Amino acid sequence: MIRIFRFLVPLLFFAITLPILSCAQAASASADKPFVVEYYYKAKWGHADEFLKLFKKNHYPVLKKEMEMGRITKVWMDQPRYHTTEDGRWDFRVTIIFKNATVANEPFDEAALQKQMYPDQETFQREEQRRFEILDGHWDLPVKVVELEK
Repeated sequence: MIRIFRFLVPLLFFAITLPILSCAQAASASADKPFVVEYYYKAKWGHADEFLKLFKKNHYPVLKKEMEMGRITKVWMDQPRYHTTEDGRWDFRVTIIFKNATVANEPFDEAALQKQMYPDQETFQREEQRRFEILDGHWDLPVKVVELEK
């Protein structure tokens, strides 16, 4: 009985700790990988140009500042070349590559950055409100790379 106990205790220990260590290693490995999020914007008909103007004026400079700070490694905007069905329509897709998933999901005081960059907060808040008023839809989609060669 003691022999079995001496054999089972270490076996049980490894059976419990090995998956935990594997998960911890995988988490630390993915913590250094870039984290990609796509932000989709669907403007009300006739308001896409206004949305783009406000985005470039008020939000894109904030994103560029976050790139300078190292939170974001790259940001760009895409627009469909042709139209789609109304239910699948989007006008702009902003792709942001964050340094890693931790940085993307940790609390960040964007409002403080906006106050620093835009001293006229009344105008800034009014224009940002307008930017979202003219949207029919907005959604965020974190994406991951699928390794096809593995």
